[in-house]
Amino acid sequence: MSKADYPYPDDEFDAATPDGPRGVHRAPRSAWSRWWPFLVVLLVVPVLAYGAVAYLSRTGDLPVVGGGTAPAAEETQAPEDPAAGEPAPEGEGPTETAPEPEAPVAEPVLTTPVEVLNGARVAGLAGRVADDLLAAGFTDVAPDNATEDLPDVSTVYVASEDLRTTADLVASTTGVPAVEVDPDRALVGIVVVLVTDPAA
Repeated sequence: MSKADYPYPDDEFDAATPDGPRGVHRAPRSAWSRWWPFLVVLLVVPVLAYGAVAYLSRTGDLPVVGGGTAPAAEETQAPEDPAAGEPAPEGEGPTETAPEPEAPVAEPVLTTPVEVLNGARVAGLAGRVADDLLAAGFTDVAPDNATEDLPDVSTVYVASEDLRTTADLVASTTGVPAVEVDPDRALVGIVVVLVTDPAA
């Protein structure tokens, strides 16, 4: 707006004194004065962040991903036993010995060949006992008549000690009390020789 377009009359504020200021003029700012605050932020903030991380990592208070703080490394020492360095008195050994681990018990092998021989002269005895073994899960059972020398009591013969668990299951299933390792009579499996009826 020019002076000629000013619609109001002059008053005492429009009258300028010779010794009064005519206006305020500022010198243009230099580029350095505009950019130095940003440079301070770019230099000081990373230095402060590095110092904070280094301090927290030394004290163990550094935050862990997922919340919480990292647990400080704790050095645990076993309590000292005053008698640990003393020699044991003569004639005295350790009072307790660790129990030896027990050998795992072998599982019965139900596919082992089992032959049931009837020497009791009871009709159908070998077939009935063979059915009991099949019902117990054995898969290879053959009934027949005994032709060799008969034992004094009904006996389960097993070819090797490795089949002891399987022979024990045969004995408990058939009701035969005796189990013997005899490769000559059992060959490669188990042979049940019945001289009496176990169910009698």
